Amino acid sequence: MKTDFQRDLMPSDDARHLIGALNAMKDKLLNAAQQWELLDENGHVPAEPSYAALLQHAADAQDLSRDVIRLTADFAQSPHRTTRTGSAVLKRLATAASMSSHATPHFTETAESALSLPRSSNPAERHYLKNRMVIDHASARAFLRRTSESLRDAAKELEDHLNFQRFVTTLTRGEGPPVPAPSRPSGRHR
Repeated sequence: MKTDFQRDLMPSDDARHLIGALNAMKDKLLNAAQQWELLDENGHVPAEPSYAALLQHAADAQDLSRDVIRLTADFAQSPHRTTRTGSAVLKRLATAASMSSHATPHFTETAESALSLPRSSNPAERHYLKNRMVIDHASARAFLRRTSESLRDAAKELEDHLNFQRFVTTLTRGEGPPVPAPSRPSGRHR
């Protein structure tokens, strides 16, 4: 029968597999946040930003969000979610799922503004649309970065758990069943 302590441990292989999946997803999100740019090399909104390219950012962000949500749902259905570490990991994953779902609408709003920009002849309206685009695109990228950070934190929880398991293993490695004390002659004689 497993003790409460043993039940709270996640199998090392499961933890390592999840760490790999979290790190891969974290890297995809961070790369997207760094590569998907709105501004030109001078730091300005292009005169005619590409609606198609900006809408592709939204589509790709939605795919990434779906992957984060799927990863979170899979972990939420695993038996590991009830352990102390599993609960902390699930909390980080829930945050990541929420953050990732916020990126897509901001990218979509950016694309919509790009579509409206060429039709606007009013300089004040064009200025507003450009500013709105910058804010929405920056917000979307920030949500991708925050999602990546939450996934990084979930992986850190698991790495700490594995380090704890290694520590416990080194402590208990030399311990076997208790050795009975040597028998002493009793004080009674027959």
